[in-house]
Amino acid sequence: MADGVILQMAAERGGQQQAAPIVGIDLGTTNSLVAVMRGGKTEVLADPHSGPLVPSVISYSPAGWVVGLAAKNQRVMNATNTVYSVKRFMGRGLEDLREELRYLPFAVAEEPGNVVRIKLGERSYTPPELSAMVLRELKRRAERLLGLNVARAVITVPAYFNDAQRQATKDAGRLAGLEVMRIVNEPTAAALAYGLHERKEGTIAVYDLGGGTFDISILKLKDGIFEVLATNGDTHLGGDDIDQELTKYLLDEIRTICHADLRHDPERLQQIRILAEAAKCELSSRDVAHIHYELPEQRIRYDIELTRRDFEHRIRHIVERTLGPCRQALADAGLTPAAIDEVVLVGGSTRIPMVRRLVQDLFQRVPHTELNPEEVVALGAAVQASILEGGVSDMLLLDVTPLSLGMETFGGAMEKLIQRNTTIPTSVTEMFTTFVDGQTSVDIHILQGERELAGDNRSLGRFSLKGIGAMPAGMPRVAVTFTIDANGILSVRAKDQISGKEQGIEIKPSYGLTEEEVERMLLESIEFAEEDVTARLLVSVRNEAETVLRATEKALVEGAELIEAEERAAIEGAAAALRQALEASQPALIRQRTQELNTATYHLAALLMDRAVQTALKDKSIDSI
Repeated sequence: MADGVILQMAAERGGQQQAAPIVGIDLGTTNSLVAVMRGGKTEVLADPHSGPLVPSVISYSPAGWVVGLAAKNQRVMNATNTVYSVKRFMGRGLEDLREELRYLPFAVAEEPGNVVRIKLGERSYTPPELSAMVLRELKRRAERLLGLNVARAVITVPAYFNDAQRQATKDAGRLAGLEVMRIVNEPTAAALAYGLHERKEGTIAVYDLGGGTFDISILKLKDGIFEVLATNGDTHLGGDDIDQELTKYLLDEIRTICHADLRHDPERLQQIRILAEAAKCELSSRDVAHIHYELPEQRIRYDIELTRRDFEHRIRHIVERTLGPCRQALADAGLTPAAIDEVVLVGGSTRIPMVRRLVQDLFQRVPHTELNPEEVVALGAAVQASILEGGVSDMLLLDVTPLSLGMETFGGAMEKLIQRNTTIPTSVTEMFTTFVDGQTSVDIHILQGERELAGDNRSLGRFSLKGIGAMPAGMPRVAVTFTIDANGILSVRAKDQISGKEQGIEIKPSYGLTEEEVERMLLESIEFAEEDVTARLLVSVRNEAETVLRATEKALVEGAELIEAEERAAIEGAAAALRQALEASQPALIRQRTQELNTATYHLAALLMDRAVQTALKDKSIDSI
């Protein structure tokens, strides 16, 4: 205890003379790590007794909180008050998690606003609060080993984390007392850790299969610039799914052979899950795993030898789910597997031999396995931290946004302002206008996804810009700016160019996209491409037609005395034909009728313009007298 006090005091004194480095943190589903660059080399900060890994587990008891290895040891004896895999809850709603809740011993609920809360003791906690406890443990470790007060960090996230999940991660850092300097994609960090930036150029695939998430990123390196060409993945796929598959198998076996149903007993369920995890790890290096489970009081004795072949057969469908995103990322980057120079494996689940075989077969390259796959992301985060501090000055890291971002326009179309796989940070401004005469406010509806119509994409947020001057439709100019920062977090602002009125929002949705929704967005954008284009075209021609009809009605009132009855009848007939075409929902017919109405009103429009010019000249002449 005395040593700890002396070390803390030294940190406080030394902090006045020496600033603590920015640390790199891998906030993982199963384990978390903290790393730093010292003397030009990266190192994971390891506890002398428990090693480098801090299990991402939090446990509560009347005696207090424990985090890490001590909490992991509570998973059986204190199952209902011990939380693990909390990363899978970050930025998500209860509906996203319903399928796996059957296998969780702790209570999960949802409050208004779709905020997930986990009950521990007499209170319930949000995922960022629980993740903050893990981050505080990493912060304490770094301070203890560095002898300095650590206040800044780079934290990694899966590349396919959406805005809500990234924001939840930043919130967790802030709750832990850390200034989050940068949110970095895990695959990008892994490439940095391998020192691939020391190559002059090359194309790198980073395959990251962690405990709860899967990412694939295609990076291009040239002249010290790391550019992410494409990213894909699944925010709900990882080693946890393999553990659940084995757990389900063992539970079914015990129910069949021993006539005992343990699915609803939290302590027994955790015992079986721990056996499943151990078998998975054993089968990564051996051909057979021996599983033994005994409950003498219930006269249950279960022994089995699980072969690697049988294990791989049972999990093959899970591993193969990673190959689709890999192929999509290659397609998005416009590359074939033969164009990949290096393949990097990240995440503890890549120790499974079948994973390595399938990755090698797909990319036609033997993947890098020199570094510990569980440490590589934290090491890369430390490299990025050094870049921010100026310690590594000959590099630039360019990431991308995984899904398109835009806003709803009149008629329910989605206008994409930032396309999927756009390099970030980025900012895009586009001009919009009103659709109705005298309109004094506009609603900004922000969307994320790949479909052409607003209703088929994910709503991220809304706000209104009020105080626009009442003018004819099409006259106001509203500049809408979408900005994504280096952490991948979106903010949107709208400004009326005439009045100067401005309003904005930083998107902080209560939960993010589910795995199925992300997959659906990308697949449907291909599957329904032709249908979407037709629907978008219909919206466009409808808007144009309705604008022309309103302008025609206005012109007939203002220029009633300028045209003969015969010409007026022709215009009214063309307008009636256009209204009838609008009911038929045929883009080509609507466009044709719109053109016919434009032609019919051409003479009236010219007369109105001449009168306006004559009036303006007359007014000017009067002013000059």
